[in-house]
Amino acid sequence: MASSSSSTTTWSFLITLICIFLFMGLSYAGDPFKFFNFEVSYIDASPLGVSQQVIAINGKFPGPTMNVTTNDNVVVNVRNKLDEELLLHWSGVQQKRSTWQDGLPGTNCPIPSKWNWTYQFQVKDQIGSFFYFPSLHFQRASGGFGGITINNREEIPIPFDLPYDDITIMIGDWYTRNHTSLRSTLLAGKDLGKPDGVLINGKGPYRYNDTIVPDGIDYETITVHPGKTYRIRVSNVGISTSLNFRIQNHNLLLAEAEGSYTVQQNYTSLDIHVGQSYSFLVSMDQNASSDYYIVASARFVNQSQWQRVTGVGILKYTNSKGKAHGPLPEPPQDEFDKTFSMNQARSIRWNVTASGARPNPQGSFRYGSINVTEIYVVQNTPPQMVDGKRRTTLNGISFVNPKTPIRLADQYKLKGVYKLDFPTAPLTGPPKMETSIINGTYRGFMEIILQNNDTKMHTYHMSGYAFFVVGMDFGVWSNNSRGTYNKWDGIARTTTQVFPGAWTAILVSLDNVGVWNLRTENLDSWFLGQETYIRVVNSEPTNKTELPMPDNALFCGQLGKLQKPQDISYATSMRGNESKFSFMIIMLVSAIFVVFQ
Repeated sequence: MASSSSSTTTWSFLITLICIFLFMGLSYAGDPFKFFNFEVSYIDASPLGVSQQVIAINGKFPGPTMNVTTNDNVVVNVRNKLDEELLLHWSGVQQKRSTWQDGLPGTNCPIPSKWNWTYQFQVKDQIGSFFYFPSLHFQRASGGFGGITINNREEIPIPFDLPYDDITIMIGDWYTRNHTSLRSTLLAGKDLGKPDGVLINGKGPYRYNDTIVPDGIDYETITVHPGKTYRIRVSNVGISTSLNFRIQNHNLLLAEAEGSYTVQQNYTSLDIHVGQSYSFLVSMDQNASSDYYIVASARFVNQSQWQRVTGVGILKYTNSKGKAHGPLPEPPQDEFDKTFSMNQARSIRWNVTASGARPNPQGSFRYGSINVTEIYVVQNTPPQMVDGKRRTTLNGISFVNPKTPIRLADQYKLKGVYKLDFPTAPLTGPPKMETSIINGTYRGFMEIILQNNDTKMHTYHMSGYAFFVVGMDFGVWSNNSRGTYNKWDGIARTTTQVFPGAWTAILVSLDNVGVWNLRTENLDSWFLGQETYIRVVNSEPTNKTELPMPDNALFCGQLGKLQKPQDISYATSMRGNESKFSFMIIMLVSAIFVVFQ
């Protein structure tokens, strides 16, 4: 009876709080809040038929898709139930004025095991398809990822008819060893070797071939209605394998790439490189004589040797007359010639007349007429020995993450944590391990040439911004290469491919104050040091260009002594005029979260 009375009292209290907060919410004049609770833990799964430990969000692998709208304030309470520290990175979310929420070791201290921590950020002036993932300790290789969908506000038109429904697909190469084993392999100076397969939404391949695919594999099935058009968002969340994505007998009408509406073009298949996201409009216009294959297969490899490294799901019409059968739709036949793939990448262009997150056309920002103020030629190389360790480099420097995050060091005016001396061109002489970062100029316009001297495909990502992809070609970039730049409708995105033995040029307007990561998305090369940060500082500090350090900021490294023990009052983030409302709502969500544990 005492337990029943206590439960009734608890529910009454929570219902009262909910009523109060709903009333406050109706009268709150700012942008809406969206709340998420993420419990990050290990679960056992067998996506390729081998039992292994994967990282789940709320018991799900992959994690839930975060569905938000332009300008929403996003609050994510993270409970770290892993046996190691954790950070979640919101890849492609620009974190405007809020580098503190980026979830990378250069900006945030990690969330200790068994702790809660709350992220709070605004998806300011953004739309599009992105994903989140754990950014420490090679954890992404074990999962912990999920989609992020940022919808247009109702008053902003989209450049196509409203689709019937929205579908998120996560594709990526996969190993049956977990991230700790893969991490040990890299630290021992070895390559990871060929992946064991490709997953589609955390599941293995449909048994399209009895010899190649063992029995008992759980595969992804997407059910659709005939005659309807769906928006299908696809992200490559894998480790290092470029994947060709295709749906049997269906055209992929490309509509958006990482927050930019594209010129709409049909593709029978599209190469999606590690870290990249696209959304397609797919019309269900077939006769449904059978189900259809959804395929994600490895690119630029010997297909006969990599047959098992193929993800296969099923597109099932509600009036389907039978199971999918027969061979998979063919991938591009160009193992040794990457020209087709590069031309495909060049064909992805910005829709300059469409509205993005704002009512004005995307093309109203005329990036091609802005004078460049800073130029960096950033060159990678294959892994090499640096100070007795197998490492990767950019411009001859293998990045070492400091024990005290860069932004935190600036806040407390610590010296010697990093160097503002990242070279504008590759260094001569032996490579070195350092915490060397780029000194960006606030409101400057930077040109970055990414030169890939490795033998494999790389993709490069920049936090805090969408950059313009203005050119790419094989060979070595030179000043004359600027004559080939697209200065009108180059796509604005957050992650771009750089082909082996080739270069890609990007332009970026440095209007977002903070410390922003520039890295390869190839997880093995990133883990071994192929990254740096760009530090952008407003010499006249103001909350208009950067929000204050959040009240719940974690401390580590030289500032570790400032860290207080875990407490619910420190598991919330408050800032500016939002603080009182945000705090009460977060406390409510946290209270409910605790009650249901």
